[in-house]
Amino acid sequence: MSPPQPEPELALKETKPALDGAGDPTRGDIGETLEWAPEEERRILRKIDMTVLPVLCLVCFFQYLDKQSLSYASVFGLLQDLKLTSHEYSWANSIFYFGQFAAEPIVIYLMSRLPLVRFVGASIIIWGAICMCLAAPHNFGGFSAVRFFLGFAEGAVQPAAVTLTSIWYKKREHPQRVGLWVSMNALAQITGSLMMYGIGKNGSISIAAWRVMFLICGGLTIAAGIIFTLVIPFNPETAWFLTEKERGIVKMRMKMDREGGDQTNFSNSQLREALLDPKTWIILLFGFLSTMASFVLTFASLVIKNLGYTSFQTLLYGSPSGAVQFMFIWIAIFGIWLLPGRRSLIIILLTIVPLVGNILLLVLDTSAGWGMIVASWLASSISCIMTVVLSLSASNVKGNTKRAVVNTMYFIGYCVGAMAGPQLWTEPPRYLKALIASIVIWVIFLGLVVLYWLLCYFDNRARDRKAQSESVDPGQEKVDMTDKEDALFRYSY
Repeated sequence: MSPPQPEPELALKETKPALDGAGDPTRGDIGETLEWAPEEERRILRKIDMTVLPVLCLVCFFQYLDKQSLSYASVFGLLQDLKLTSHEYSWANSIFYFGQFAAEPIVIYLMSRLPLVRFVGASIIIWGAICMCLAAPHNFGGFSAVRFFLGFAEGAVQPAAVTLTSIWYKKREHPQRVGLWVSMNALAQITGSLMMYGIGKNGSISIAAWRVMFLICGGLTIAAGIIFTLVIPFNPETAWFLTEKERGIVKMRMKMDREGGDQTNFSNSQLREALLDPKTWIILLFGFLSTMASFVLTFASLVIKNLGYTSFQTLLYGSPSGAVQFMFIWIAIFGIWLLPGRRSLIIILLTIVPLVGNILLLVLDTSAGWGMIVASWLASSISCIMTVVLSLSASNVKGNTKRAVVNTMYFIGYCVGAMAGPQLWTEPPRYLKALIASIVIWVIFLGLVVLYWLLCYFDNRARDRKAQSESVDPGQEKVDMTDKEDALFRYSY
């Protein structure tokens, strides 16, 4: 077998085309010949980057901060105030993802039926209000109930982030943009540690520091939801920050990239195609396995504290983990830029980092204080893998309903892994069972990456052979085609 070639460009040539006018391929919806220079397209892309991307990053930042705030709260009295055992703390982690899992089937349907921006904006505001309610409970039952509803409210956010990326950006632009909003995970880890440190140092606060943390996170999330709803347009054709001609150019450049935009219809045939596509199930397993092994992120604070450090030392020594994550995310993005047709290879290389970190946590003695801390940083470097996986999902799925299904399938796997993962972390201080399981999981994950690579490679080969042997109808007349229906579509790998 010959080695895979770099990612193929689409068969349509990017010159100076126009929108699909009646009978004239050079006439656009704005009623004039639509032509543009590369500089004009770059200017439009900058406008999108300065408007859509910052708001998307803001929302993702607060989602990651929300998820990690439980870890910070655990070393500032939450366990003692709520009288949580180690098993109950693990369940407090898991119950959030039971709520998110319950929300996903509803999310699949509503994301393909309702205007995406309004639906997600309302979800963000509700999630922020529920997050503030985490400051109220005084026992395990009450806290778990709020965590369940919090997870339910957050169910739409990350699938929507992938969908919005695929609506606004061309395939080759996905990795950098996905990398930017996923890197908010690392930034939230650093910021959250410093926020909790500052709140804990403030002796004038009359309520527990961990309760204040949840109140602040929830209030800021509500503000982010309002900004998201007001700023993000329904779709490129209604973008308030673009001129009429620029909207036409955005529509055409996405059409050239074989992207149909955000539709408000649910297609049973696309649902069936998604469920019969083996790549869909591999994407689900990517979400399951990577998340199952990711709970070193949540439990790293307890691992470090169990080495004998104070709560404040734990936060300070744990916060560089975010910087390490940020570094590897941008190593991943640079790798994609350097090797544009080798995303699967980049995932394989990045997976070695947390694999080594988990092995070191398993074999090092607890007396190796800084060795254990650095190992926890490496084991927590998971967001870089998620960056490339999500960029593949954004690039390789087409069709409104199919995209919603596949993106949500990833997060169903994510939720199941997140429900099961904390149950491995019940044996402090070394958590040996969890570390062994994480090592096995990363090895299985590597095998699945190779399988996904081969499926995409051979599918592209088959499409190329068909294009050479017979005339291929690009199917431009159908707005909402799937990747299987579009003969000119090629998979990224």
